Amino acid sequence: MNKPLRRIAIFCGLLVLALLIRDNWLQYVQADKLRTASDNRRVAIERYAAPRGDIIVDGEPITGSVLTKAGDYKYKRTYKNGPMWAPVTGYSSQAFDSTQLEKINDGILTGNDDRLFFRNTLDMLTGKPKQGGNVVTTLNSAAQKAAYSGLKNQGGKGAVVALEPATGKILALASYPSYDPSSFAGSRDSDAAAWSKLQKKSDASDPMLNRALRETYPPGSTFKVVTAAAALENGKYSSADQKTDSPLPWVMPGTQTELKNEGNIPCKDATMRVALQYSCNTVFGKIGADLGNDKMLAEAKKFGFDSEQFTPIRANASVFGKNMNDSQTALSSIGQFDTAATPLQMAMVASAVANDGKLMKPYMVSSLQSNLDPVERFEPEEMSQPLSPSNAQILQSMMETVVKDGTGKNAQINGVTVGGKTGTAQHGVENSENPYAWFLSYAKLPDHSSPVAVAVVIEDDNAVRDDISGGGLAAPIAKNVMEAVINSKK
Repeated sequence: MNKPLRRIAIFCGLLVLALLIRDNWLQYVQADKLRTASDNRRVAIERYAAPRGDIIVDGEPITGSVLTKAGDYKYKRTYKNGPMWAPVTGYSSQAFDSTQLEKINDGILTGNDDRLFFRNTLDMLTGKPKQGGNVVTTLNSAAQKAAYSGLKNQGGKGAVVALEPATGKILALASYPSYDPSSFAGSRDSDAAAWSKLQKKSDASDPMLNRALRETYPPGSTFKVVTAAAALENGKYSSADQKTDSPLPWVMPGTQTELKNEGNIPCKDATMRVALQYSCNTVFGKIGADLGNDKMLAEAKKFGFDSEQFTPIRANASVFGKNMNDSQTALSSIGQFDTAATPLQMAMVASAVANDGKLMKPYMVSSLQSNLDPVERFEPEEMSQPLSPSNAQILQSMMETVVKDGTGKNAQINGVTVGGKTGTAQHGVENSENPYAWFLSYAKLPDHSSPVAVAVVIEDDNAVRDDISGGGLAAPIAKNVMEAVINSKK
């Protein structure tokens, strides 16, 4: 072969080699990226070519699919009682993607998950149309209805979380105001206006905010349950009825500022039971200062503070401050200053106490299904042990006194032992805005089992300030949720 031909042959060989390398790069290395690229309309068209699987509560679907009237996408998502369930389901929209359970479990719901390969192959061979799998939740429909209705009837804004203490199952997860995911499940042309109206810039109440998981509030006096747990676990006090070293007035360390109590209540050297019953700031503030920042932070972390939670929907991390001096620790130990918590976090606190000190990891999906056959099951998982069983039982007796004889009387249920803690948390610069109303609780049946623990927070800008209290606004909602769970088990 002469020299010019040899050069041409080598050049052509290099071109073929480059083509093969590029082809393999695209087909194997870049395949997944190209398949999921937002500009690849074939992926989106395939995603909406078949009815989506359902999200299931108490054996019934709370979602559905309907044929669209125009466009490339054949089906769109529908929701039953959309505003009530939106904090659980999230949304699935042709125009605006998806969130929460709809997003996390998209592969199962669309039928594209690799775990459905054999079923899809069999359906293809037998001529059956492709269908998505189902997501079975731990939610209790009666509890969710009681939670959402309570928030809606109260007005304003707020959230409710209910857990099953022994397992960590989420029984209710409500946020108000809410939104209907069906209103923007279709195309951008048809649903852009509905989407725009729900954005915070258009609606200051921010209805798409999941307040149960994504909003952190000062927990106020409900955090005194954590402070009491820290006192017991660190051996500062060993009994609910042991007198505390709590002078009145009490000046916070390093300051000339007295920590005030709400009204003329019996807080001087009060026992922890009486201090929780009357919600004595001086007692629990001094406990926090005496224990110090490190011990208080360590106990808060055992309850889940300082870490994001995945239910599997992500919940924001709750906060107890680090590197605080004694007076700052005192204020944080009564749920103010540098303490902030999600409603989920405070439900976890009540749940751990009710479960004899053992905190179970909260979760809301019990299984993933294909044609009613399980693809994956999720089991209860222990998260931590914030209290010993004996100390948890001491704290239970204190919380039960709060409901029997203290500020939580509105949560009493006939024939059921209820433990609780109210909270009214300061809000705004120098407490200039209406405070948040909190209530934590659990129910205990005659057999000593605890089927439910609840946290409720209410933020009502329009309420009369003097009428805002955890016992007045939040406790009745918690009571209704607890009753709904108890009645559903009969």
